[in-house]
Amino acid sequence: MASGSSELTSSGYIQHHLQNLTCGFGDEGFVCGGADVAAQLGFWSFHLDTVAWALVLGVVFGWLFRKVAKAANSGVPTRFQALIEMIVEFVDESVRDSFHGTSKLIAPLALTLFVWIFFMNFMDLIPVDWLPWLTERAGVPYQKVVPTTDVNATLGMSITVFVLIIIYSLRFKGVGGFIGELVMNPLNPKELGMPKIFWPFVMAFNFLLEVVALLAKPISLGLRLFGNLYAGELIFILIALVFTAGSGVFAAGLSSVFGDHIPWYFWTVAVAIVFATLWANMKGKLSTKMTLWFLLAEMLVVGGAAFLGGQLMHFGWAAFHIIVILLQAFIFMMLTIVYLSMASEHH
Repeated sequence: MASGSSELTSSGYIQHHLQNLTCGFGDEGFVCGGADVAAQLGFWSFHLDTVAWALVLGVVFGWLFRKVAKAANSGVPTRFQALIEMIVEFVDESVRDSFHGTSKLIAPLALTLFVWIFFMNFMDLIPVDWLPWLTERAGVPYQKVVPTTDVNATLGMSITVFVLIIIYSLRFKGVGGFIGELVMNPLNPKELGMPKIFWPFVMAFNFLLEVVALLAKPISLGLRLFGNLYAGELIFILIALVFTAGSGVFAAGLSSVFGDHIPWYFWTVAVAIVFATLWANMKGKLSTKMTLWFLLAEMLVVGGAAFLGGQLMHFGWAAFHIIVILLQAFIFMMLTIVYLSMASEHH
């Protein structure tokens, strides 16, 4: 889509990249599109790209960990096996430190949330035009490849955690204990020595506070993840606009020769040259310093100053964003553990 983005205005380019592939069953059968389909179907529409990418990344997570588990032995582990073991040990230690109850579900749940959310967040590091450009060539008009930038996905996960909170509360405390926590905290009229005539008012006040606090958990859990990843994606899209800034050889390099429609083979050759430079560095035929100068020169010649500036900005933000995507996966996992631990404890 990089080649076609010049036909769009800046606002149109941003709106196109932020639009999910919305599908559903309408009067004409199963239809897919953008905002028009969402307006037509309303609540009964769903984001097919979010569902598909989430499922694909979930399958990749399961396959990778199952493969390592089957190949694990007492000998010297491979680097990848060592990495997986580090992740498992890290999550297990986090569960032991934060969950004070007894449950066989918490550790697998925490591991699944951490790795799955990290995989979904990691898709944000793929250049915003690459995958949508490929799917557009296949006839798919819209494609958002980061499931966690869809509030439906993040709230869906947080609502699942909320259901588990209710289940754990009822399991460990019983119906009476759960209701008692809602109406007798934070102000316990019995411990405060209040006359019983005031108890219903205090209990109603407690219930209002506790229900708000209870509902705030899934909402904040989902919106925190969505907001951070959505903002990160938006910054990547704004940086991508730099690729098409300006005109002429200085701003657009050799790509300006083709006008608005840059052929696929031009970018294929350009990418091949970049990879050849990196391969020469790996084989020791180019020093690191010379490799960097070659890469800068190649980007300047191929895409001009706009492309070079965009690539440098993209790399800088991506380096920082790696911390964000890892931290958000960790926060979601830890808060889930803490919430379920609180649900299993008596107060």
